[in-house]
Amino acid sequence: MFISNAYAQTVPGGWESIGGMLPFIIMCVLLYFMIIRPQLRRAKEHKAMLEGLQKGDEVVAAGLLGKITKINEGFVSLEIADNVTIAVQKHAISQLMPKGTIKAAQ
Repeated sequence: MFISNAYAQTVPGGWESIGGMLPFIIMCVLLYFMIIRPQLRRAKEHKAMLEGLQKGDEVVAAGLLGKITKINEGFVSLEIADNVTIAVQKHAISQLMPKGTIKAAQ
C-alpha cells in the first residue's frame, strides 16, 4: 500500500547506444587529424633534418645563427662569429638555413 512497484528500465541496445557515443567518436577522430597527425609529421621532418646535418651548414640553434664546424653524437659545434665556437645539443637546432644567410644577416 505505501510502497509502489518498481519496474526495471530496459537497456537500449543496437544503434541507440552507438548514437550516444557518436559525438565522442567524432571528437577523437578530429583530435587525431587536427593535432596528433600534424605533430607526428613535424617530428618526423625535424628528425630527418637533424640526421642530414653536415659540416658547413648554416643553422639556427636556440636563437643563435651559426655555421656547423663539427658534429658529434649528441652535440654540434657552431661558429657564431669569427673564432667564436659554441657547443649545442643537436635537438636545440630548430631550422636549417640556406647558404649565405649569415653574410646577409651581418
